[in-house]
Amino acid sequence: MATITVPAQVPPVSDDVEELHKAFEGWGTNEGAIISILAHRNADQRKLIRHAYAQAHNQDLLKALEKELTRDFERLVLLWILDPPERDAVLANEASKKFSTSDRALVEIACTRSSRDLHLARQAYHIKYQKSIEEDVASHTTGDFRKLLWPLVTSYRYEGDEVDMSLAKTEAKLLHDKISEKCYNDDDFIRIITTRSKAQINATLNQYKNDFGQDINKDLKADPKDEFLAMLRATIKSLTNPAKYFEKVLRLAMNRQGTDEGALTRVVATRAEFDMKTIKEEYQKRSSVSLDSAIAKDTRGDYEDMLLALVGSTDG
Repeated sequence: MATITVPAQVPPVSDDVEELHKAFEGWGTNEGAIISILAHRNADQRKLIRHAYAQAHNQDLLKALEKELTRDFERLVLLWILDPPERDAVLANEASKKFSTSDRALVEIACTRSSRDLHLARQAYHIKYQKSIEEDVASHTTGDFRKLLWPLVTSYRYEGDEVDMSLAKTEAKLLHDKISEKCYNDDDFIRIITTRSKAQINATLNQYKNDFGQDINKDLKADPKDEFLAMLRATIKSLTNPAKYFEKVLRLAMNRQGTDEGALTRVVATRAEFDMKTIKEEYQKRSSVSLDSAIAKDTRGDYEDMLLALVGSTDG
């Protein structure tokens, strides 16, 4: 469930546009006004605001915000105001062009969105960058990472609940055999993970645990320093339990010397309208502190206020 709060009576779009324009006038920017409006409007409402702002002031609201805001607060607001498919296109483009084995943005977009949402993100990518996400992933990744990521971003998984238990048993054994042989990049291993429906993968991995006594991701920790295995584990976790996956991303982002603002911003901006409530519950169970408290401890200023507003903090 979403954590953003939208007023029962939303002001007219024209009022929001003029309030935002006023926030940009004068010597200083009224960041509080920006947060009070944009953090409390859903995707459709933000799209209308952006369109109406361009008509009223002959300027893209994104450009106006870029001129007025800075640093992590700017990044969060700019990602947040984008349509979800365009936002995913931007994140995917950044991740593919500056590919890092520790960057999970491509995995998240490919594995935690619906097939339709991933298709819309690919369409948005075409429009924004005049090329395909598949092309960029193929161009900027190599070896086993390309072998995993390319089919992930090109897949269109069946989304029904039907599962084939005979197939689940067969493929659970195949996965176990390949892991035992340390053939983590095996073609059939990759095919199962990148093409089967999420329901079928869950059935296969439950069968794996029943037959072999251990969760598959524990078996994939044979070499904790292997970056491909880390990405493979992230792929499986995000496909089968996205809330727990995102909880871990947030926990690691704020459980280190220095906050990983990139990961924190990405997760909050992409999940606040979808499943952030469940992610927060997972965070509380795992860390024994609320996500709101962790954010308040690790961040400051307008960035903190915007984050807290998006995760539904009563203090945001």
